[in-house]
Amino acid sequence: MTRRRKIYEGKAKTLYEGPEPGTLIQHFKDDATAQNGKKHEIIDGKGVLNNRISEFVFNKLNNLGVPTHFLRRLNMREQLIKEVEIIPIEVVVRNIAAGSISKRLGLEQGTRLPRSIIEFYYKDDALGDPLISEEHITAFGWATPQELDDIMSLAVRVNDFLSGLFAGVGIQLVDFKIECGRQFEGDLMRIVVADEISPDTCRLWDAKTRKKLDKDVFREDLGDLADAYREVAQRLGILVETENALSTGPRLVE
Repeated sequence: MTRRRKIYEGKAKTLYEGPEPGTLIQHFKDDATAQNGKKHEIIDGKGVLNNRISEFVFNKLNNLGVPTHFLRRLNMREQLIKEVEIIPIEVVVRNIAAGSISKRLGLEQGTRLPRSIIEFYYKDDALGDPLISEEHITAFGWATPQELDDIMSLAVRVNDFLSGLFAGVGIQLVDFKIECGRQFEGDLMRIVVADEISPDTCRLWDAKTRKKLDKDVFREDLGDLADAYREVAQRLGILVETENALSTGPRLVE
């Protein structure tokens, strides 16, 4: 068996060299982390669920003409993606007050914002991923003004799509995070959506009860994280309901 070359390992995913030039294999781990890695557990089946939910979302974005790094799923835990140059910015789109914006601005959690708000955070665990402005991004050369315009346009399109997708299955999209990268094709470069879109990167609440169906379940010790993610997958039609879906291996719709 050929040993794969590891390119990068993060808290929730590992990247390996792909089978063709310009590709990578993205492997989803079962690790759950919070508080910048201070809280850490292994949640059986989490990586499988995130892989399939992210595949589902990225396939739909690709079909809508939203450029992404996603090519195809390889197996239960891995996907083939295009190699991109990641821009060191986390792009957060907020529709409802929750998390840090509630603390910073004194907003009651659950308050609908006057309009969707886009925030930027500098990707640096050692610094705690600090909130930054557009001025920081362009002044330090993390992205050009044109690239920033493209990133914001992608964020708005993804928000519109995800809001409708989740509303259709009785889930409120509170907020979400995306990362973007530069994809080079010869002399051409374009900005694409990268990383993943899953309950790890979105705040998702049941539209009626406001039950949390995202990583806040782990952050706030609200119950079984895998059960919450499984419910999201079931509502989206990805996961077939079975009594022991994770203990026997999720029965995922092909």
